[in-house]
Amino acid sequence: MEKFFKLSENKTNVRTEVVAGITTFLTMSYIIFVQPAVLSKAMPGGGDPAGEFFGAVFMATCLSAAIATFVMAILANYPIGLAPGMGQNFYFAFTVCLAAEFGGLGYTWQTALGAVFIAAAVLTILTLFKFREQVIDAIPTSLKLAIPGGIGMLIAYVGLQWGGLIDRGSGTLLQLGDPTTPWAFLTILSLILTGVLLARKVRGAILIGIIVTAVIGLFVRGGMNPEAGGPDTLVQFHGIVAAPPSIAPTFFKVNLVEIFMNPRLWEVVFIFFFLDLFDSVGTLIGVGHSAGLLTKEGKLPRVGPALFADAIGSVFGALLGTSTVTSYIESSTGVAEGGRTGLTGIVVGFLFLLAIFFSPLASMVGGGYMIGLDSFGDPILRYPIIGAPLIIVGSLMMKGLRDVDWDDWAAAIASFLTVIMMPLTLSITVGISYGFIAYTLIKLLSGKGREVHWLLYVLTLAFILRYALVRL
Repeated sequence: MEKFFKLSENKTNVRTEVVAGITTFLTMSYIIFVQPAVLSKAMPGGGDPAGEFFGAVFMATCLSAAIATFVMAILANYPIGLAPGMGQNFYFAFTVCLAAEFGGLGYTWQTALGAVFIAAAVLTILTLFKFREQVIDAIPTSLKLAIPGGIGMLIAYVGLQWGGLIDRGSGTLLQLGDPTTPWAFLTILSLILTGVLLARKVRGAILIGIIVTAVIGLFVRGGMNPEAGGPDTLVQFHGIVAAPPSIAPTFFKVNLVEIFMNPRLWEVVFIFFFLDLFDSVGTLIGVGHSAGLLTKEGKLPRVGPALFADAIGSVFGALLGTSTVTSYIESSTGVAEGGRTGLTGIVVGFLFLLAIFFSPLASMVGGGYMIGLDSFGDPILRYPIIGAPLIIVGSLMMKGLRDVDWDDWAAAIASFLTVIMMPLTLSITVGISYGFIAYTLIKLLSGKGREVHWLLYVLTLAFILRYALVRL
């Protein structure tokens, strides 16, 4: 280990790396519970934690995270954990797969996996040819920072709705939910608890908040679930340890045929490609800076192998049955504990593999509570255990907005449109396209067209044609 990971050269040791790996896993392990709850809603069963698709997504999440993290550790020797990304999973479930009457595109989850696979394959090829870094340079810094902020707003919006803190209003788009309901109260309690833990810099704050809230939910009665078939509590106990669930329902279920037959689906491919293109780069720079890995020129050594890890991780993720895999900013917590090499990542990957034996916990935490039926006869669910973590993660994704160039009107307006349009339209695509179009046209018409990279003109034209020729 000393020779392979160069521990002494990086001023670390085995014990420090193991502690750092455990810390990183604790801070990013919420994805184990959140990912099945989000992605399985696009599959048969609508997110039922007892359903086969919930377990399959759980397995795909753990396995793809382990594979990608191992690749990062071995090829790049960086202390960075990877897993299916927050934001991409919501785009997958709520934009690509959600029925058209609810604002989505209405494609099957198999087709969405196909789009993830193609985007990841293209990303892998571009990374090998070192074109990925050139594409990144074409996008203005302010827009790079605004996109995670918009996704954070979208994620927080879903968390507020899932937790029962906001609801659809009559005559208004939204209204305040009833804070006296048991699920809203539990969401608020979890939000405050997790916030206090984060403020006190407690390791694994989000995971601790999830566990404590789940335990409390075992004893809190909802009183509105006539089909519970047992104790009417917000959380139902399913056990702790079990044999790993089958991954067969999602394994190698990618649908590539429809993508090549439907030109509109290439927009979906582009968005998956675009999101993963920038997610890992921002994380690598941020974590690399914290770990002291950047050169004096501000560049990150071994960036090629590091970018290759998330690309190949997404390829395997799509084949296994989950959305885009990306580097996690939570890796900075392990760096703060002294993690400096890929040995930290090896520990993270091993813990993701170990997690596959704890699927009952994932179904207990990620399962929803039925409060009634909608006008279509479908169950209305609340997720008091998952709601608060989504709000917290959404708030964490807003940090980059402070560095947007708000004195540049083109950057300011484009960034604002990017952020605000995502939650209002429940579409990451719309947010990105409005931001690109606004930035390019304002710069061009104000006589500053030379400040815009030629590739941005191409992307803007593509988005304009999309709205002109394809009905929303």
